[in-house]
Amino acid sequence: MAVYTQVPAEALADFLGRFDVGTLVSVKGIAEGVENSNYLVDTTDNRFILTLYEKRVAEGDLPFFMALLDHLAARGNPVPPAIPDREGRLIHELEGRPACLIRFLPGVSVTRPTPPQARAAGRAMAGMHAALADFIGERPNTLGYEAWMPLFDRCGSDLDTIDPALRPVLAAALEQVVPRWPKGGDQMVIHADLFPDNVLMRGDIVTGLIDFYFACTDLRLYDLAIMHSAWCFDPPGNHYQADVGQALIEGYAERFPLSMGERAILPTLAMGACIRFALTRAWDWLNTPADALVTRKDPRAYTRRLAFYANNGGQVFL
Repeated sequence: MAVYTQVPAEALADFLGRFDVGTLVSVKGIAEGVENSNYLVDTTDNRFILTLYEKRVAEGDLPFFMALLDHLAARGNPVPPAIPDREGRLIHELEGRPACLIRFLPGVSVTRPTPPQARAAGRAMAGMHAALADFIGERPNTLGYEAWMPLFDRCGSDLDTIDPALRPVLAAALEQVVPRWPKGGDQMVIHADLFPDNVLMRGDIVTGLIDFYFACTDLRLYDLAIMHSAWCFDPPGNHYQADVGQALIEGYAERFPLSMGERAILPTLAMGACIRFALTRAWDWLNTPADALVTRKDPRAYTRRLAFYANNGGQVFL
């Protein structure tokens, strides 16, 4: 979440007038995240999230995301559906951007997950995957392994302005990981971004899975590898939390037991997850508008994780 597009209170009040949600009481921009503009909106009836879609989210993909959330919600997953207006429309335009009003879910995202929280999150991902087994929608992964080298090339020598070591580290990792990327395996729609800040919790209970705007068709285990890389380290990526990592895998494996073959490819998938997020964080670091209300994220937190998986991945996923 972030704020790139400013929404005047008068425009928001007019927008809310299309819905049966009460009248505007307060609105606050949300700085976390990097993709879309998000506001916390309180009305006389309830609390909502207003999302304006920016950057990587194509307007033509929004019906896919809406159908995905409806599918998951219908099967009991804790996801936030969009609110229809009085004419039944889910997708709107506000301040020149596609926009949706989304139901607010209770809970908080944790920054340093405990093993019980990680176990619950692993179970929640497995439940999501089980629910998506019969989802017929598809969306290509525009940030999959085939996109990493072109993105690396677009960043180019500007990577040196972040850290002179960043470019050679990523170049070596790309050379190592891309040729080994698994071409088979269980393909389905995955979340592809289930970081701790996209999981809402009350204590050790998952109350919400949010921000599905990277959801795409890819390897099911890649989703688990992304989640592992995000949940099982301290935020700077300096220290691996083995008890958190074990709990996460065990929680997921309660629904989807992992074969030895699957465990063998997880180190490559985890290294790929690190390359993907290091590259997109670097790109956003270099291209974030100066006036955007957004918290930039350090790509080096993911090159540190990358080094860990390169050296220890075989043992982590045994």
